Amino acid sequence: MDGRDWELVGAPNARDLGGMSTADGRRVRAGRLLRTPALGRLTDEDLPVLGKLAPACVVDLRDASEMSVAPADRLVGEPRVVHLPVHDPAHPVFTYVSAVLLGHDLEAYDELAEEGTPAAMAAIYRWFVTGESARAGFGTAVRLAAEARNLPLLFHCSAGKDRTGWLAVVLLTALGVDDAEIRADYLRNNELSLSLREVLLEAMARRHPALDPQTVRPVLEVRPEYLDAAYDEVRRVHGSFEAYLRDGLGVTDEVRAALRDNLLE
Repeated sequence: MDGRDWELVGAPNARDLGGMSTADGRRVRAGRLLRTPALGRLTDEDLPVLGKLAPACVVDLRDASEMSVAPADRLVGEPRVVHLPVHDPAHPVFTYVSAVLLGHDLEAYDELAEEGTPAAMAAIYRWFVTGESARAGFGTAVRLAAEARNLPLLFHCSAGKDRTGWLAVVLLTALGVDDAEIRADYLRNNELSLSLREVLLEAMARRHPALDPQTVRPVLEVRPEYLDAAYDEVRRVHGSFEAYLRDGLGVTDEVRAALRDNLLE
């Protein structure tokens, strides 16, 4: 299946990372790296599409607490499923995003409103770089993607935009993809999820009339400043992305070579 001729109705921001070009003129193979939101809302019509994509391995970055209140992923065939929880209970953003997606009560609203949600989102992205479960989860996911037996590899969190987005940044940077292309893919989430985002905001406004949309919208979007917060933290802690891959995530030269062999044309 070509990397650009499919879509999943129940996962509107799902996409193939194939086709992106690297600094040395190669391209990411189509159909090898698939980024999605959680798969519990796939429609019956989506399942044959997922079957043709045929992921060999599904990496789920959600915590057990998020999975327990969400519909179970709808999978086709018997892919290897690996849970790599990237979650910090100290950050209410995770609880809040899950609650918004599932239509639950917004327990973390007051705390987030006080901090300011853009600031809370930037804090999460900095934590992606330094947090223990974040480094363990993202590092393991890169090593999984370097093994041919795990390809095609599909990876997701809840909304498919923040943890999934940063893992896509990590994988594409390790492959040598141009920074501008990486940023453009990260920001595509807003365009792809626009209709879903507006439906969620309308539903929340009906259920919670006192809710300020300006508090909610930043956690349903991706923004350049979120990505920049993570990049700044990489430079602050490690000096360079190369050092972050090596020292922060344990991605060796051998793993990077295997990634390139298996994922680039």
